[in-house]
Amino acid sequence: MKNMIFVIVLVLILSCNQKDKKEIVVSKNENKTEITREAKPRTEINYSNYYKDAEQYCKANNLNQDNFILIDLGVHSGYKRFFVYDFKKKEVSKSYLVSHGCGDNQWGRTSSKAKPQISNEFDSHCSSIGKYVVLDRGVSQWGIKVNYVLQGKEKTNSNAQSRAIVLHSWDAVSENEVYPEGTPEGWGCPAVSNESMKEIDELLKTNKKVLMWIIKS
Repeated sequence: MKNMIFVIVLVLILSCNQKDKKEIVVSKNENKTEITREAKPRTEINYSNYYKDAEQYCKANNLNQDNFILIDLGVHSGYKRFFVYDFKKKEVSKSYLVSHGCGDNQWGRTSSKAKPQISNEFDSHCSSIGKYVVLDRGVSQWGIKVNYVLQGKEKTNSNAQSRAIVLHSWDAVSENEVYPEGTPEGWGCPAVSNESMKEIDELLKTNKKVLMWIIKS
């Protein structure tokens, strides 16, 4: 009888220990989930050298010397990374969200929001880095139905016009930052929100031959 009581007590003790271990594991997992959800602060990047190089490039190539556009695809797509720089005031006058190409991923998703693929190849569905000149205003099937032709000036973006890479708006792009979410990805065009495009359109209608420089910091 004593042996039977001893066995029952031992089973109860082991059972309680197992329960405690499970509770500890669950608690650890919950802590890990909370840490994962914490948003990382945006890292501020100094673009002063790009601004200086852009000003020299515009002067040397007879481009617009009032404004230029810098797009940094190295920045998470949930942050504003399309910058309009004012050469005379030497400051960023406007900033917007902008999409990049989906590459091998599905169109309209945000699969590469932190690490976009870069390519100048046909049917790559990727964005291309390098200097562009913003040319003619045209009609788009997207957003506010306005687009601007982009002429690639470097080996890294020389196929832009043949690939029909244009600046346009897209209903899927938000007006406000969405980090840690990303901006939906298209087939390589820099696409902004409708409200953003209205402002950009007003700028480009009065400023011809504007430099757009897409980088990946």
